[in-house]
Amino acid sequence: MAKREGHCLCGKVSFELTAEPVAVAVCYCTHCQRQSGALFSTNLIVPEANYVQKGETKRFTDKGDSGKAVWRDFCAECGSPIISTIEAMPGIVAVKAGTLNDITGLKPGIEVYCDHAATFLPHIPGTQRFAQAMG
Repeated sequence: MAKREGHCLCGKVSFELTAEPVAVAVCYCTHCQRQSGALFSTNLIVPEANYVQKGETKRFTDKGDSGKAVWRDFCAECGSPIISTIEAMPGIVAVKAGTLNDITGLKPGIEVYCDHAATFLPHIPGTQRFAQAMG
């Protein structure tokens, strides 16, 4: 496994992933759109034990479709979203792919909330697609 590292825009928050992600997911939900200011968010799904962070983040508590919490951690200095943790998926963190130092070899395998995707965005070949959350 190649070690993956990343950081926020200003560099005050950095992290290391000590294992390859269990999945790479593209999310088109309106909450990811608003948090990122983009039309989708690409996330590395990683066991929490394999995510090591330096520097402190601020946390915003959101609510997912399940009614359970989604904690969105971001750099308090520059505002870069870093990770999301999801109450409905304990032990997992969703690391924002745009914060990685190197995205070589990343290939999304899952697209979720496709019913919220902009119609001009192409489907990603080879992904498993879900209109809403997985399941």
